Amino acid sequence: MSTTSAQQMRDWRGPAILAYGFRPFFFGAALWAMTAMALWVPMLSGHFVMPTAFDPVSWHAHAFLFGYLGAVIAGFLLTAVPNWTGRLPIVGWRLGALAVVWLAGRLAVLVSMHLPPVAVALTDLAFPVAICAVIAREIVAGRNWRNLVVLGMLAVFTLGNGLFHREAALGGGASQGHGLRIGLAAATMMIAVIGGRIVPSFTRNWLVKRGSAVLPAPPMQRFDRMALGVLLAALLGWVAAPLHPLTGVMLGLAGVMHAWRLSRWAGHRTLAEPLVAVLHAGYAFVPLGAVALAAEILSPVLVGMAGAQHLWMAGAIGLMSLAVMTRATLGHTGQGLTAGPGTVAIYAALVVAVLARVAAGLWPALAGPLYVVGGSGWIAAFGGFALVYGRLLLRVPAGRRT
Repeated sequence: MSTTSAQQMRDWRGPAILAYGFRPFFFGAALWAMTAMALWVPMLSGHFVMPTAFDPVSWHAHAFLFGYLGAVIAGFLLTAVPNWTGRLPIVGWRLGALAVVWLAGRLAVLVSMHLPPVAVALTDLAFPVAICAVIAREIVAGRNWRNLVVLGMLAVFTLGNGLFHREAALGGGASQGHGLRIGLAAATMMIAVIGGRIVPSFTRNWLVKRGSAVLPAPPMQRFDRMALGVLLAALLGWVAAPLHPLTGVMLGLAGVMHAWRLSRWAGHRTLAEPLVAVLHAGYAFVPLGAVALAAEILSPVLVGMAGAQHLWMAGAIGLMSLAVMTRATLGHTGQGLTAGPGTVAIYAALVVAVLARVAAGLWPALAGPLYVVGGSGWIAAFGGFALVYGRLLLRVPAGRRT
């Protein structure tokens, strides 16, 4: 390859935010997460009505699962896949065009009351379909067959989005439908698969530098594959029959196995570096969510199904994506891989948001103020990311010719 990724980025002479895939999508995802929650809190209290054809809860679920997470996935894959395949990344105006397509989807859903449902769905789905096509091309061209599983999960995630639109158009309460469960199941598997690679790997790198004699178990050993297989079976059952007792049993088993999997990665030895420890905390919400959902299926007396589901949606997805965005931004902008006070604060704000949302299920009488606390924590976390990391995402990359 005569041109390197670094050379291609240095040669880009336009806005710095279009110099690499993580830049527009991590920054856009953070701004959208903050804005969508700022709209949701007054919607929830009945003080604000948006011109969306989705019912309020369905809009909320779609905005974060398919809107926010879709951007984070795109930023991660557009940055990681060139490393996996050895091919050049997408930069410049082509990257900008993808960002515009993502933004068009957010606006279409936001004002969908004034648009035909088919037009809304096509506008929103154009982005994940385009990302699937780009990633498929790169994997095939780079003959990187190992990561076809990632493309498969992304395709299932996109299918869930399409089904969500169909259920919303039919007025059947898409927030409780198959589309959301398919999308959330695909996202959870992405965390289990990709997190299962990066969490022990990054932990090992950090512990080796500190001379630790205790290191995490290597990723993707026999037990890891068994745990992933059980989780996949449990998620398939949850998508098809979310209230069946066997689904509850399978989710409980998956939760126990993934808690054990996490315990093998030496997370207790990373507390001195929050940038590493937060990866373990984010992954911990995978087994926590599975066990909580199992408990609600088998004996619905604790946090409620929505509260249990938020351990995955806000906990696993929210905290793990924030952990990846902070680490990737620091690493790809030449900063030291350590969490400063601002970074620790945004992690803490997100944990508060998750705990407040789950607590609202435990104490329904306090749900109103707890929703406000949770929403405020979420806004602080992602607003904080935009503030602390925006200067890194928006500035001219070091070494670029002027």
